[in-house]
Amino acid sequence: MAELKTQVNDADVHDFIDSVADERRREDARTVLELMETITRRPARMWGSSIVGFGSYRYTYASGRTGDWMITGFSPRKSALTLYIMAGFSKHEELLKKLGKFKTGKSCLYVKRLEDIDQKVLAQLIRASVAHMRRTYPTT
Repeated sequence: MAELKTQVNDADVHDFIDSVADERRREDARTVLELMETITRRPARMWGSSIVGFGSYRYTYASGRTGDWMITGFSPRKSALTLYIMAGFSKHEELLKKLGKFKTGKSCLYVKRLEDIDQKVLAQLIRASVAHMRRTYPTT
């Protein structure tokens, strides 16, 4: 079976963030880095070449295939700052109503600029997701 391409590695998180071309996105990434380190109490690690992740959990599919993935993380992509809210959004409708301007995918929160959202609400959303992941899966 093919191995997941995006693996945790020893690349330098700060070098990666420093390489982000857009100054605003770079500053937003530094803010999210500090927020996620505070919430998870885990050091930031690079996952692949463009994702900053915190902690990890072990998942098992019905097929028996297992793997490890970050508990939460982010990527300062060109089109948006992508935040990985691994627990998803279905139980957080009230928080999302207060968050501000964003888009979502299954477990991705897309934000153009941090100034477009309420960062206290973002912190609540990340805390809730991290707590859910730690309750649900074996974590490291």
